[in-house]
Amino acid sequence: MAEDTQGTDTPITAPINVPDKPALEGLEAALTQRWLAEGTYKFDPDTTREQVYSIDTPPPTASGSLHVGHMFSYTQTDVLARYQRMTGKNVFYPMGWDDNGLPTERRVQNYYGVRCDPAIPYNPDYRPPAQPAKNQRDFDVVSRRNFIELCEELAVEDEKVFENLFQTLGLSVDWKLTYRTIDDNSRAASQRAFLANLAAGDAYMAEAPTLWTSPSGPQWRRPNSKTAKCPAPTTATPSSPRTGRRSTSRPPVRSCWLPARRWWPTPTTNGTSRCSARR
Repeated sequence: MAEDTQGTDTPITAPINVPDKPALEGLEAALTQRWLAEGTYKFDPDTTREQVYSIDTPPPTASGSLHVGHMFSYTQTDVLARYQRMTGKNVFYPMGWDDNGLPTERRVQNYYGVRCDPAIPYNPDYRPPAQPAKNQRDFDVVSRRNFIELCEELAVEDEKVFENLFQTLGLSVDWKLTYRTIDDNSRAASQRAFLANLAAGDAYMAEAPTLWTSPSGPQWRRPNSKTAKCPAPTTATPSSPRTGRRSTSRPPVRSCWLPARRWWPTPTTNGTSRCSARR
């Protein structure tokens, strides 16, 4: 009869008890902090151009909430980033926040209950109301400088929420390489680029039809005539094509094409602008 002995590959330690339901609470946050501390996805600037795989991702607008579409699109980019690291590339993968434009302005207006009027003097002690007014005509009217300060203040808080969500998703971004389209560095870089284009003859001044929007609301309709005058303000709001009901979330319609003198990029033979080609 064969001896009943343990094989050489059988551990002599006490048996390991595997729980029926492993606890994962806190694991995600712990790994995220570990990746940040160890610089798992850190870009090494001490490198050559041949070693770099650079990802230029359009920065998301940090003025609302992320949805599943963001997760799908950024996951595709992240797959490429991880693959290139596996091949030995030094991956340059920053994350930016597009917080400069109409979406941010509208969010600040509705969040704080304020409206901007450049004619009003700056108030260094101004603070928005604790509870914004429900009607736009009752919003606080503030100076341009006060309004910009509120934009920067709210944008910082929105970006924290976006960054936390992207980190929870597990994107392999170098979070020390974030940038903002509203900060001083981005504005200065944009101005330097324009001055370089202007010196090279890649921009010109001309009067042309421009879509103009009154303070009563953003552009929801465009008139057929590019020289039409702005219609008088109306209290009617666009109706939903699905239900036929009037929308209560959109401001009154007032926008049109008006001639305006502004800078334009010099076009090339293939239809693009020289400014784009130089970048």
